[in-house]
Amino acid sequence: MKLLQVISLLMDYPTENIAESRVDLLEIVAQSTLTEALKKSLSDFIDDRCAMRLLDWQSEYDGLFERGRAVSLLLFEHIHGESRDRGQAMVNLQQQYQSAGLDIAALELPDYIPLYLEFLSTQGDTNAQIGLEEVAHILAVLACRLDERHCNYAALFHGLLHLSQVQVDLSDIQQQIKSEERDDTPEALDKVWEEEAVSFTAESDADACGISIKRPSASQSKDHHEFINVESLLNFHAASRVQEPL
Repeated sequence: MKLLQVISLLMDYPTENIAESRVDLLEIVAQSTLTEALKKSLSDFIDDRCAMRLLDWQSEYDGLFERGRAVSLLLFEHIHGESRDRGQAMVNLQQQYQSAGLDIAALELPDYIPLYLEFLSTQGDTNAQIGLEEVAHILAVLACRLDERHCNYAALFHGLLHLSQVQVDLSDIQQQIKSEERDDTPEALDKVWEEEAVSFTAESDADACGISIKRPSASQSKDHHEFINVESLLNFHAASRVQEPL
């Protein structure tokens, strides 16, 4: 599913390669199965972000996704938090990648949403839809939290919700979010630093997984899909995240 590759790229840390591929990205969005309203919001996101100075975009990205946990791009952050179950969940997801012929070659944890989307994009439309359905509740919460912050990154998550085909009562989620306290303020971040103990061990969820993800070969892809025909886009995304199996 080409659109998942596009959303994965747009949700990942921004680089100049994205702006260079603006026209191609817009074309893929236009040819997608999204509603006209969603196509417009996603296209507006691409135009708006590609028109920004890269450093400004990167700075906003860091401030949005690297502060607090409310809009974390790690799936299990929203399910398990700091629970010990989180490590096992990542091991299970890693095994799911491996069973599909994938080996991680990136620094991200396996529940990093852009990485998960890239994996789903290789599994055929039906499997991709099922994979999105399984995390639809997380996508809905993230979409609503970003809407509450008047952030156009919400367009990416609304698009994913549509592709999941799950009917979610967003109004109920929006109402709950209104009572949430922001966790990305200086005061909230200071409180987290005060409460978290410092650890000098090498143990972490990432270490426990011993992860390394590779892009599947054509024979390993469930639908033998054609990758996006945007050379600069592919060269960037492949180099930054995945490697071909030996």
